[in-house]
Amino acid sequence: MMNDLANQALDHALKGADQAEIYVEITESVDATIQNDQVDFAKESYSLGMGIRVICDNKMGFAYTTQTEKITETVARAISNAQANLVDENFAFASRSDYPPVKGIFDKKINTLELEDTIELGKSMIGTVLENKCQPTSGGVSADCSKTLIINSEGVSCEDMSTYFSGFIAVNIADGAGVSTASESDSSRKLNIDPEKVAHKACEVALNSRGGKTIETGDTKVLMDHHAAAGLLSTLSQAINGDNVQRGRSIYADKIDTEVSSPSLSIYDDGTIRGGLYSSHGDGEGTPSQKTTIIENGILKNFLYDIQTANKGNVASTGNGMRASFNDMPAVNLTNLILDFKDFEELSEIKEGLLVTDVLGAHTANPISGDFSVEAMNAFKIENGEIIYPVKNAMLSGNIFSILKDSKAASEKTRQLGPFIVPPITVSSLRVVGQ
Repeated sequence: MMNDLANQALDHALKGADQAEIYVEITESVDATIQNDQVDFAKESYSLGMGIRVICDNKMGFAYTTQTEKITETVARAISNAQANLVDENFAFASRSDYPPVKGIFDKKINTLELEDTIELGKSMIGTVLENKCQPTSGGVSADCSKTLIINSEGVSCEDMSTYFSGFIAVNIADGAGVSTASESDSSRKLNIDPEKVAHKACEVALNSRGGKTIETGDTKVLMDHHAAAGLLSTLSQAINGDNVQRGRSIYADKIDTEVSSPSLSIYDDGTIRGGLYSSHGDGEGTPSQKTTIIENGILKNFLYDIQTANKGNVASTGNGMRASFNDMPAVNLTNLILDFKDFEELSEIKEGLLVTDVLGAHTANPISGDFSVEAMNAFKIENGEIIYPVKNAMLSGNIFSILKDSKAASEKTRQLGPFIVPPITVSSLRVVGQ
């Protein structure tokens, strides 16, 4: 069905456009939402959508539809939009290519998951929280299966089938006159996440955070756990985005082949990694997925590009033209960003410092300078390699680009949180502001 619809749309588009691209997406999902101690909402959904891009006289046009009987009208809108847009000779569609094998992104167990299954998993999370004497406040379990197809007038035909499963829970527990809060989440391409473990972890952090003490303001060593490290990395993702580089919005714009991080750090974007949350045969334009070295032993090597920015920069696309959905135009974004450290400094080696489980406010960081000021969530004082007490009301300030120059991995264990595959990270010195 997808192929028939796509080819029908392509034939219509090429009657009025120089080039055309058709993107079809089918998604089936089941979700259960937790509110307080109830699974208060559950749904199963099905969607089919088509995004159509055309190029007419070096002008790009886009339109989308969820109504398969309106393909002709949608093509007409895309062509009309192109005629109203500006000329850009960098507009192009992907060329016909071979696609890399990508494993571990589809699990038939998720594909056959029923709505009742997600409801029961949600109830099991609630039960685990209550057994730990905590109170669930929000959360949920979500599973979906997606099929995508991209074809274009240049001969591209790229099809992907993938699954996704995630669980999230936020909890609180009485803490004197107030409450101690914590949350935990996990995601996978497979049905290999235990929602009860997710719930238990959230409770463990909330329980351990009770009775927090204030901390004096000063510069100290900080161990950022997986969530905290991933939270701050969104600023880095902006700096390696080829579009931002070309617009002068990246601190790395003129830094290719210069040292920008610790020599012990290499960073890769890899859309082919087994089981990666953003792995696929090709990106949202039909360019084959690949592994791109961003930083190698501290030296900046590459930026990330889609087709338009690659043409503008006279380089090849790195397969990072990503779409959020069929109703979205491709744009430069990460696939799976991997931080690979050679040097380690574990908690047991820290004489004095702060462990930060998560951060709040990372989105407020300056995307160009890299400066940030965030709230340290579920933080703990470290002395002589041990956690000695929880810390409350602390802020962290620093610079993400400075962190990359002065940090080590705190463990070999990595986690994927969003597009970031990271270990916990030990930063030699950050400003900690007590309140």
